[in-house]
Amino acid sequence: MPLSRRRALGLLGLTLAAGSCSLPAARRSAPDTRQLQVWTLDLAPRFTPFLERVIAAWEARHPGVSVRWTDVPWSSVERKLLAAVFARTAPDLVNLNPPFAANLASKGGLRDLMPLLPASAAAAYLPRIWEAGQEGAAQFALPWYLTARVTMANLRLLEQAGLERPPLRWQEVPAYAEQVRRRTGRYALFVTAVPDDSAELLEAMVQMGVRLLDGRRRAAFVSPAGRRAFAFWTDLYRRGLLPREVVSQGYRRAIELFQAGDLAQVATGPDFLRNLQTNAPGIAAVTAPFPPLTGVDGDANVAVMNLVVPKSSSMAPEAVSFGLFLTDAANQLAFAEEARVLPSSREALQRLEARLSEPAAADPGEALVQRARALSVATLERARVLVPATPGIKRLQAIVYTQLQRAMLGALDSDEALRTAAGEWNRYAEARWP
Repeated sequence: MPLSRRRALGLLGLTLAAGSCSLPAARRSAPDTRQLQVWTLDLAPRFTPFLERVIAAWEARHPGVSVRWTDVPWSSVERKLLAAVFARTAPDLVNLNPPFAANLASKGGLRDLMPLLPASAAAAYLPRIWEAGQEGAAQFALPWYLTARVTMANLRLLEQAGLERPPLRWQEVPAYAEQVRRRTGRYALFVTAVPDDSAELLEAMVQMGVRLLDGRRRAAFVSPAGRRAFAFWTDLYRRGLLPREVVSQGYRRAIELFQAGDLAQVATGPDFLRNLQTNAPGIAAVTAPFPPLTGVDGDANVAVMNLVVPKSSSMAPEAVSFGLFLTDAANQLAFAEEARVLPSSREALQRLEARLSEPAAADPGEALVQRARALSVATLERARVLVPATPGIKRLQAIVYTQLQRAMLGALDSDEALRTAAGEWNRYAEARWP
């Protein structure tokens, strides 16, 4: 999700590196050492000191092995990694998001980590997060950092609309959106239907009870729940209760509208408040965090960043060792505090939760961020990866969004759009998984 939603999962709204960034020459290995190649996504330069500390600590425990760290821009990681895999020059450990990792795993490009992991490894991580790194019986990823969205709401718009809080469930949204639109002239929310942008709409469909795929990876969404979900979004758009740009602009537009005071709520991470306090202090002053929208079962979404080992690595044991060290409780807690993200380590999460339960900061802005972070941590209790890291999931999103757009714009009705999406996906799936 860029500071569009896709990038927010990976970058968390942080300063981006302009290009690939490696450690300075002074940190490169001596000729008599083995070199472990590690890639991360958009962490330099802000987190260079953190990564250098972790690398130095690990190297001190592993004489004869040095780490060469390269930070790769999100926009180019797939191209760079695929090129490296084909050229047999892939790194030993790579920071990836689950969908791309799952695609590589399904094509035999990633190593199953189970034979290299200690028996106690899984117990160190949150169970649902650990399971999100599996493909069949194989464990292809170590979980690293997480983001769990909360709802940021404009209290002034809610008051003008005669409302005390934003909705908690998707079924409350139509009446809420109509009330906000009628009484304020603004919009309640912005959920993009742009195919290559945020997965929020697909996640919402899952929260509405839609099963996306069956055990053979064929479309399972032509169902009563699927029909209701397609009709839900089509109806909201046709009634003018969603901004017209949801079919043409991505998540970044939601942020722009919220900062302008034209949107009652936005789903985002707690650190968004810091940017809001800088970019739109007047809106920040009337913004408060609330629990995220969920379905009837109360499940919220969590986004995961993983570490994987390409199958071609000749240093897989060392790569797993470094991955476990980078994601241990102490290092995860330190990174979570610096990056304002959530750890996947159980121990680190417990320690972070204890810190956030301490008396609030005296500064109102800091106190608000602390409150939002505590709410985000609490959300993890009922959070899971709603859209599983299934191979081809981005293609599925593109197909579903494109057909839903057609229904929103009146080119066909929502049921026909649903059937068309299922047919298109099944043709793709039958060719890839006969």
